[in-house]
Amino acid sequence: GHIELHTPVFHVGFVVKIKKLLETVCHTCGLIKADFNHPDWIAATKTKDAKKRFDKIWRMSRTKSTCDADGPDTGKDKIPKIPHGGCGSAQPDTIRKDGLKLTATWKQKKKEDDDGSGDRKEVITPKQAQTIFKLMTENTLALLGLNADYARPEWMILDVLPVPPPPVRPSISVDGTGQGMRGEDDLTYKLGDIIRANQRVAECQQEGSPQHITTE
Repeated sequence: GHIELHTPVFHVGFVVKIKKLLETVCHTCGLIKADFNHPDWIAATKTKDAKKRFDKIWRMSRTKSTCDADGPDTGKDKIPKIPHGGCGSAQPDTIRKDGLKLTATWKQKKKEDDDGSGDRKEVITPKQAQTIFKLMTENTLALLGLNADYARPEWMILDVLPVPPPPVRPSISVDGTGQGMRGEDDLTYKLGDIIRANQRVAECQQEGSPQHITTE
């Protein structure tokens, strides 16, 4: 069986990968943020090992706070530039992971008396991450070493939770003898907690509760 979740959640095994992907692509158009005209970009794209290629592209992209938009071609450049095709939107300066929570920060331009209190911070919800990942083209996925048919990034975010059958989570003997009272397996109790939390999320959505309450 399965439990249909009323709000998506990050898969605990893929949170680090999700964070790196969000640091690599534009949150508005889904394009890779790296400079396509940088010498390291050519070297990165020629790397055959998918894992190493992703790491190189991620390192080039994570520090970029803008998705490059193509300006008008003036014809002054001796070497023709590779068009980026970006949207020009501002991107988070940093993304921090705290457990299963990802927080994006847009830093305010520093002034002499600035203490950093004007920085804008936003929690990236699983739903938002899912929307960003769906913008990624097959070419982008291939460059990042992901398979469009078998390993799309939005699948790292759960909408449905599989429920193992009873033989996988059998009842256990309370006294250890196998003769007396029997209790439920820990997994069964945890599934019960998930069902109750899922029900609470549904109630919050129906009542129109603020987003932070639903997230909690």
